[in-house]
Amino acid sequence: MRVLKKIFDQNREWAEKVKASDPDFFLKLSEQQNPEYLWIGCSDSRVPANQIVGMLPGTIFVHRNIANVVAHTDLNCLSVIQFAVEILQVKHIIVCGHYDCGGVRAAWENKEHGLIDNWLQNIKDVQRFHKARIDSLPSEKEKIDLLCELNVMEQVVNVCHTTIVQTAWKIKQELAVHGWIYSVQNGILKDLNICITDPDEIPDTQYPE
Repeated sequence: MRVLKKIFDQNREWAEKVKASDPDFFLKLSEQQNPEYLWIGCSDSRVPANQIVGMLPGTIFVHRNIANVVAHTDLNCLSVIQFAVEILQVKHIIVCGHYDCGGVRAAWENKEHGLIDNWLQNIKDVQRFHKARIDSLPSEKEKIDLLCELNVMEQVVNVCHTTIVQTAWKIKQELAVHGWIYSVQNGILKDLNICITDPDEIPDTQYPE
């Protein structure tokens, strides 16, 4: 109960499999971290960043929180972005949400959830900004799916408005911010057609459909 032996056994089995296919893998991995991508995703256990894009450890720098929110008061997220942009010099920041997101659904529900309601207010704001567009859809599922997409787009814009990204663009650092969404039903990523590479490309609230 205290040790969780099964997880440690699985870890050793995984490490042995990796070394069998590439004996120097862990040595090379320990010598450097040089990812080109920062992934800002949801904490949902069904959305592991490296696995769903078929990349090995060391290729993606990852930050995850409930519903992939980028809040300007979240020093954790901002510190990750700063480290990725200024120290690691990543070339791409990917905000990736997913359909059937528990955080988005909790924000959608007119219920009290306790402390987390303070965090979910970020998503409720997105819902309020786009109320007419969301309400125009016929079913609740379609409305929540759209809110998942709009939340990603809003967080992309929030990333772009950080002083970190603005400064990177000001000094002509190569940096693109992308918005994607993942389907847990079929394992497929969808590009939400929002990719920003300089301040002039930042959209207003009329996001692509």
